[in-house]
Amino acid sequence: MSRGTGRDIASNGPAEWDGDDYQRRFDALAASGADVHGEADFVRSFAPSNVLDAGCGTGRVAIELARHGIEVVGTDLDSSMLTTARQRAPQISWIEADLVELDLGRTFDVVVMAGNVPLFTRPGTQAALVASVARHVRPGGVLVAGFSLDRGYGTTDYDAHAAAAGLVLADRFATWDRAPFTDGDYAVSVHTR
Repeated sequence: MSRGTGRDIASNGPAEWDGDDYQRRFDALAASGADVHGEADFVRSFAPSNVLDAGCGTGRVAIELARHGIEVVGTDLDSSMLTTARQRAPQISWIEADLVELDLGRTFDVVVMAGNVPLFTRPGTQAALVASVARHVRPGGVLVAGFSLDRGYGTTDYDAHAAAAGLVLADRFATWDRAPFTDGDYAVSVHTR
């Protein structure tokens, strides 16, 4: 099963990352035969023409989506991650920005937050994060987020923040390959506008 394969953190505080080291981890997983594209496959199931990869890291999800002809914009706060993403796929639009304050002036068919993105947000700013990324979901579009639930931010708060941003819960899974959610420690949530 493809679970969350994004950044693994021990706390909600900011972290220093090395984009090249981070990418080597996924390259090694892919070389071993592990499925590192579960999130992209999930997003592709919505047949989007465009996607915002919010908290894109080194671009693993965005690059795979672009490989399938989808227009992708990737955004992350970490310049090291974006440096690696730009080296790997210079044709994709990579934007360095704090997701809590993001305003790209456009909407997308799908906005995806893969890899525990809400857990990287400064403590107490999760509502602002969800509101910020939700404003980029077009009418009829979806916000997809996968994150661990055992780190102080769970589905009850996330759903309330999504509702306050005008989104409605459409589905929830335990994994990116759509295993049923039964109150586990990881959730992939789909909210619609």
